[in-house]
Formats: sequence, C-alpha cells, structure tokens
Amino acid sequence: MCGIAGLSCLPGHTPDQAALERMSAAIFHRGPDGEGRLDFAGAALRHRRLSIVDIAGGTQPFCVGHAALIANGEIYNDPDIRAGFPANYFKTGSDCEPPLSLWLRDGTGYTHDLRGMYAIAAVENEQGQHEMVLSRDPFGIKPLYIAEYEGGIAFASEAQALLAGGFGIRRARGKARDELLQLQFTTGQKTIFPGIRRLLPGETLRIVDGRIVESRRRHVLKEAATPVPADLTDDQALRRLDTALLDSVHAHLRADVPLGLFLSGGIDSSTILAAAHKLGLPHPKTWTARFDSGKADEANDAAALAASVGADHHVLTVTEAMVWQHLPAIVACMDDPAADYAIIPTWFLAQEARRDVTVILSGEGGDELFAGYGRYRRALKPWWRGGRAPWRSGTFGRCLPGRGRQWRSGLAAMELSQSLTGLPAVQALDIAEWLPNDLLLKLDRCLMAHSAEGRTPLLDPVVAEAVWSLPDRFKVRDGYGKWLLRRWLQEALPQARPFAPKQGFTVPVGPWIEGQSKRLAPLVAQHACIQAIMPAHRVERLFSTATQRGHARQTWTLLFYALWHRHHIENIPVDGDVFETLSRVN
Repeated sequence: MCGIAGLSCLPGHTPDQAALERMSAAIFHRGPDGEGRLDFAGAALRHRRLSIVDIAGGTQPFCVGHAALIANGEIYNDPDIRAGFPANYFKTGSDCEPPLSLWLRDGTGYTHDLRGMYAIAAVENEQGQHEMVLSRDPFGIKPLYIAEYEGGIAFASEAQALLAGGFGIRRARGKARDELLQLQFTTGQKTIFPGIRRLLPGETLRIVDGRIVESRRRHVLKEAATPVPADLTDDQALRRLDTALLDSVHAHLRADVPLGLFLSGGIDSSTILAAAHKLGLPHPKTWTARFDSGKADEANDAAALAASVGADHHVLTVTEAMVWQHLPAIVACMDDPAADYAIIPTWFLAQEARRDVTVILSGEGGDELFAGYGRYRRALKPWWRGGRAPWRSGTFGRCLPGRGRQWRSGLAAMELSQSLTGLPAVQALDIAEWLPNDLLLKLDRCLMAHSAEGRTPLLDPVVAEAVWSLPDRFKVRDGYGKWLLRRWLQEALPQARPFAPKQGFTVPVGPWIEGQSKRLAPLVAQHACIQAIMPAHRVERLFSTATQRGHARQTWTLLFYALWHRHHIENIPVDGDVFETLSRVN
C-alpha cells in the first residue's frame, strides 16, 4: 500500500516543486519505505512506497518509453494479466507494473481487466503534450482526490495532502457539514472542502495538458448482475459461494510481508478466518478489541474461535484514558471526515497489529453484499408491519432548526439514479455511498496512519458476481440477514456459531462523554464551529445526558466535529490530549 500525488499542468505552467514536496510529506505515513518521483515539462508524479510485493524490485514509478505509472493498491489478477504479454516483458515482479502496459494498449478502458483495489495515476509525455489518467477501483477501497486550480489539476491519495500543497480551501461546505452531522459521512463527488472532490468508485479520468477531457466509470454491480437460474438450490448456491470465497481469500493472502486478520467475532471476519483455514494458512495472527467499561462484547467468542484454528490471537483492551489521550490524532487521520466511532478501536488495533504485520485482512463489505443490516429487513416489510426505507432519519433528527431534510439530498439523488427496486436497491445505495465514504475510508485512514495495508476479501468482483444476483431468499431468510453466508460458515467452521445471537460491537462513547461532561462540554461548546450548530447551553445539557437514548451518537458527533475542525480547518496541531487540543488558542 502506498500514497500517490502529482500535478497535470495547463500549457504555459510548470509543476510547483514546493507544492509537490508538501504533498509528498503529507502522505509519508502511507509509504515510509521509499519515495519515487518523476517530472515532465508539464506533469509530475510523486509516490510514497509501503513495500508489500516485490520488496526489492517494485520501486515506482514504472516506466515504458515516454510513459510512467504510480499506484496505491494491489492487483490480485496480476499473474493472469502477465500471461497476456510476451515472456520477460515486465521488468519487475510488482503487481502494479502491468496496468501501465494495459493502459498503453487499451486506453481508458484498461481498468476492466483489473481485479483488485487501486488508485492509479499514469502519464505519457510526447511532443510537448502530456496525457494523464487517474483511476479508482470499482468498490472505492482505495481513495483518490483531485483539485482543479489556475495552473491545472492536482491529485493525491488524501485530501489533506492537497490542502498541504495549497489546493482546495480549508473551509467546511455547509451542505457537507450537515450531511456529516446527520449521517456521519458525506456523499457524492464533492468533499467537505471547497475545491476538492473524490474520484467516484470505478471512475477513470483522462486529462490532457491539465484539462479533463473524458470521464468514464466501471460499475461493479452491473458487471456482477449475471443471470441466475430461478430454481437454484441451496446446495448449488453454497457451492457457488464457496468457490468465490476461497478464490478471493487465496488472492488476498498473497504478500511478501507478514499479514494478519482483525477478528471481531462477527460473521464477516469469521468467514475470512474460516476460508484462510480451509486454504491451509498456518497459525494466522488475529486481533480483537474490547473495552474496559464492562459492557458485553464478543472478545471471548473471538478468542475461542481463533483457538479452534490454532491462530496466534491477541486481545487489545482499549481504555477510556487511551481514548482521551489519542482521540485528537485519531480524528486527525480522518481528513475526509467520517464520524463513525468505530474509528477508535480500528485505530488502536492497527497500531497494535503493525508491530507484527504489515497487511491486515478485514471483513468490510459483508453486510452490504450479503444483506446483513437490520435496515434491509425493515425495508422489505410493508409500512403497516413496521417497514421503512433506510436513512430516513439523521443523528440529530429535527434538532437542527432551519435545515429541514436537505442533508439527505445526496442520498436522494443516488436513489433516483438507480433502476433497481426492493432489497437490491437499498444494498446498492449503501455500496455506492456508505461503504466507500464511511467504512472503507475509516479502514484506509486508520490503518495507513500506522503504515499498514488493509485488505477486504469480501469486496472482490469474483464474490460480487457469485452473490449479487442471487434471489432475496439467499440473503434474508427466517429472520436472518446474510443467510447464505451464515450457512457457509456453519459448514466451514461451526465453532463460529453463525446462527447464534450476537452481542454486536458498540463503542461506549456515551458513558465516557457523560463522565467527563462537566469538563468536556464547555470546551466543545466554546468553538465557533459548534456554536453555528447548537447553542452552548444545549451542548452542555446534551453532554450531561450522553447515556440517554440517541444522545451518545449526538454528543460523539459534536466532539468529533470540534476536534476535526480544530485540525483540518483551523490547522491546529494534534500534539496533546482531547482537553489540551480543545483548549489550545489559535
């Protein structure tokens, strides 16, 4: 895993070397093993390397003639791609080298041959003109951002790198701010920073001399929408899933460095452990988080499951003191903000696991592809039986006067753009917005903060093709979501008890915040960014009742936003604990 950045300049402009250096420094954590650079008259590439595959020979940029490529990601079908070229054609064993030759051969459609997670920048410079392509994988596992400026286009793996380079504006867009408060993430192309936008999942941009001339997208769900026999039996569906899961996990286990697995005790991570065990992975390293609050969790179940396959298991206890000490740094890594309190255990687990491994497998995507969320089951019910569409109410409900339901306009636009109905429609909405802009963003930033690579075997085109078009009965049955995945896990690793009630994994932010409310609430309430949302007396009353229903998420969101604003808008360093960071004068 790596970090990339660069510039494509308009005619008459040249790459700003100082801006490039600042961008490269801002993504050092994504690739501390080395730096690659390439400069043409009107374009420049910068690469920070985290060595995973071909450690000795995989230095980037890769070059062919007047063309070069840098990438952040893993291409899992690299052996198949190489087979389509002459023997000894490639110079290295890196899986990120072949995409350059694919682009030179196939043009902007080259990503249709790629299976993996990636953010790619490639450039060709000939006869005083340069052409660049920027591409992002179809699930949006790896991030990529651009900013158009007076001299052309800048790109980087993280929005904060663009800000460091002087591109974009350190200000929070009002609409995006409201989305963040109500949804815990922001939707669509535009980020919260004016002037900076995301490449959408599956998007490829073609840029000629600093101007975007083409945009095309690869839609992974459309690719996965293959016909399925109406009379498909349970056994046939299970065999179909088994083949895809083992194929994907086998591909995701390829690495020239140590790897491990985040094991929550839930269905998704247990499935990956079971598949790795079936593939013969000896004594995998696994990690589980728990809290010192005394709340019920699944850490004991995860430990027992790990022991059943001979895993080298580690349990990390996250204490309240640890959270207050490190929360500013945790929030700071979420430059593209996602106020998901699961960032807390994810960040600490990444810090702990990085002592032993560089690559970490995680179960993101299982709920979305296999229909695991309760909101999916509610969406299938008629209204008179308690059914309702997802994402209809926000964290603050109507408690933010004057804003109505405009915060939902991004989701509404995505809903209107779809041709799907029923269960696939609500799954597709989450796969388009919630997955890349919250869950995958969280995993990327929290792991890369510690220079660790996150891999998501359930988010693979092979898995999507196997399950996306299955009838609803294979996803929701007998009151269970993820029914087919549970059945597979029951056969592959019955110790996981996939049909047993689950405790879930809840971060105890309510008790933590209420316990510190007298000290914490005034510090949060004093900031102008919070005063623009809620008066101080309401903030203090809310924090004093943070354990009440709904208040935990509201107070956490306000705390997150205050800390996020301090660092990413006000540019305050995060070299102290929560209380010091909120107290510091600009």
